[in-house]
Amino acid sequence: MPSAPPGRTAPPGPAGPPAGPLAPSRPLAQAAIALAFWVTMAGTTVPTPLYPLYQHAFGFSPFMVTVIFAVYALGVVAGLLTLGRLSDQIGRRPVMAAALLFAAAAAGLFEAADSLPWLLTARVLSGFGAALITGSATAALLDLAPPERRLRAQTLALAANMGGLAGGTLFSGILAEWAGSPLRLPWTATLVLTAAALLGLFAVPETVPAAIRAAGVRLRLQPLRIPAGIRPAFLRAALAGGAGFAATGVLTAVSGLFLATVLDLRNHALTGLVVAVAFAAIAVGQLLVRVLPPARALPLACAGLVLAAALVAGALLTEALVPLLLGACVNGLAAGAAIGTGLGAINGGVAPERRGETVSTFFAVLFSMLSVPVIGVGVLIQATGLRTAGVTFSAVVAALAVGVAAGLVRRPRARTATPSGPAPGDTDSGASGGASGGADTAGPPSALAGPTGEA
Repeated sequence: MPSAPPGRTAPPGPAGPPAGPLAPSRPLAQAAIALAFWVTMAGTTVPTPLYPLYQHAFGFSPFMVTVIFAVYALGVVAGLLTLGRLSDQIGRRPVMAAALLFAAAAAGLFEAADSLPWLLTARVLSGFGAALITGSATAALLDLAPPERRLRAQTLALAANMGGLAGGTLFSGILAEWAGSPLRLPWTATLVLTAAALLGLFAVPETVPAAIRAAGVRLRLQPLRIPAGIRPAFLRAALAGGAGFAATGVLTAVSGLFLATVLDLRNHALTGLVVAVAFAAIAVGQLLVRVLPPARALPLACAGLVLAAALVAGALLTEALVPLLLGACVNGLAAGAAIGTGLGAINGGVAPERRGETVSTFFAVLFSMLSVPVIGVGVLIQATGLRTAGVTFSAVVAALAVGVAAGLVRRPRARTATPSGPAPGDTDSGASGGASGGADTAGPPSALAGPTGEA
């Protein structure tokens, strides 16, 4: 899923690696940062195709599957609010290393898990890792990029973030389906990749000046505020993006259950594919905002959410796979477009000194909408069954999207009053890194999303 809010609007460090014969090469450093970003985010979605296996092994209900998923989002929000500015204070490299260590600890717990509490703990650690890596890695990539290539750095951050979310669930599903030890091998592979990413950080120069790092850590809660000037645009984009995030979260949590119990398709690779399509589409949706006129992006996102909800409901009612895949794709595109629209409004309509806290608020809303509705769907599944719960949830998502679209019609000026500042990804404080993560980046956050984030 969905990106991570910046806590600063300009990186405190130099624009590139230190000069000198021992300075690491810029492309190698960027590749190492992207690998660390990719690996950490991939670890958050590795369990997605494995949930039915854990459910069978540990004997918990479908409701608990949604709880296991939701605690990840809570971990991300906690990381956003408490650790978001950490890499501005102690440096990019140590925070990226800490994120990878959280990812490794989560993978180790998953691999050794023999009961539900292990899974819940691992998911919280995954959330902390995602919160830390998104801000620090995006900021590090921007620090290393010369001014004329900052858009490329933001695109690389987006690719690493959402590519990790999509790649983690896909390679986990493939390993679980066609290799032995489905609850062990994906995590062993994750640990190997994490170790490689940690070694790769030796090729990354520290870009936060020593004088700043010497000042030490000053942890405080990130304030959550919505400036009055962009409040209508903020709320509409947050509600639409949050609806898309919630739908992606539900797909992530219960796709395996749906494929196995409704379609009788017990294929872990297929589960991974459904979720990977959703995350890849979120990335594409954020990129589309760069070329769509601002007045059209959110209406198209709302229409896409309604169409996606109809496709997912149709898949449940007709017991068909193709509408589910199409629904995952359309929902991702719509969610990405809504997130990009909201971040674009923030970039163009909020003063630089307030931008970080506003983006933090935006993602706090998104991740709240990611976790709470998923648990609600779990309760509905317990009470009514998967099909009824899924159709009901799809109707709620569609109704929310229609409500946002109706607000656009009632406020014709809002569509033309969208700040005409740079589109997401075109400024130093833009928003194309993806959808889940931390709050200290000097540039775009990356969405669930995340989803992100995962989901």
